[in-house]
Amino acid sequence: MAAHAVTLRLPASLYDLFSSRAERAQRSLEAELLDAVATVAADEEELSLDVSKAVEALELLSDAELWRAARNSLSERDRSQLEALNLKQQREKLTPAEKETLERLVQLYGQAVLLRAEAARLLKERGQDISSLL
Repeated sequence: MAAHAVTLRLPASLYDLFSSRAERAQRSLEAELLDAVATVAADEEELSLDVSKAVEALELLSDAELWRAARNSLSERDRSQLEALNLKQQREKLTPAEKETLERLVQLYGQAVLLRAEAARLLKERGQDISSLL
């Protein structure tokens, strides 16, 4: 497989985050960034069909159902676990099982955010005042 060089300017906060992650994992910064990009690309391919179907289904919902969808979020248990794993990852290396759980929770969170945003967009398009969601 051919490789292509890319110059990327990162904000200091992102550079520090990935640099720390690479150091903890005893990897190069390049390897850490490449892994992050590959993970996002793979996740996007996997999720795109499921998410697309879920987004399309939102259009069929009533306004009341869209309001529920726009306010929906991860369960308290999932939010707590996601936060705990993120904090642990900043301090130390995660086990493979923890890493898998974190990736699953990040996917769930991303889906929830996307569906809430789309529900809010549809509500606004239907003339609803969505300022309470902001």
